[in-house]
Amino acid sequence: MNEKEYLTQEKFNEFEKELEVLKGTKRKEVAEQLEYAKSLGDLSENAEYHEARDSQAMVEDRIAKLEGILKTALIIKEHSASGSVNVGSEITVEKNGKKMGYIIVGTEESDALSGKISIKSPFGQAALGKKKGDLFTYEAPAGSVTYKLIDIK
Repeated sequence: MNEKEYLTQEKFNEFEKELEVLKGTKRKEVAEQLEYAKSLGDLSENAEYHEARDSQAMVEDRIAKLEGILKTALIIKEHSASGSVNVGSEITVEKNGKKMGYIIVGTEESDALSGKISIKSPFGQAALGKKKGDLFTYEAPAGSVTYKLIDIK
């Protein structure tokens, strides 16, 4: 999976810090939990041991995921004045006379509640490459939805 992941510098730094904590502090904590659980004896019926092994697996999975993301990350620069929607664009759209603002981001940063929409979402894909004044339509669960692009920053 060599697909690029778009990240802001802020999110990239956040992932680097999380990875550092996981590789340092968290790994040590899990290793200590495992050692303690082993000291309790019979591993086949040792709940602490099985819980520690599960924790270890989750930590290692997260480390692998973060390493993969950071390795393929493309840092979103300040949006250029290309005049068309791309990753990092702050857009204002209008639907039925109501204006809404969104930021187009990579999948790891998407958060619809805070207006951060993934470039890979149906909305993000439909808006991609559009210019101020363009209409775009995408298929939502409730059917086709059309927006007018009012502004791009």
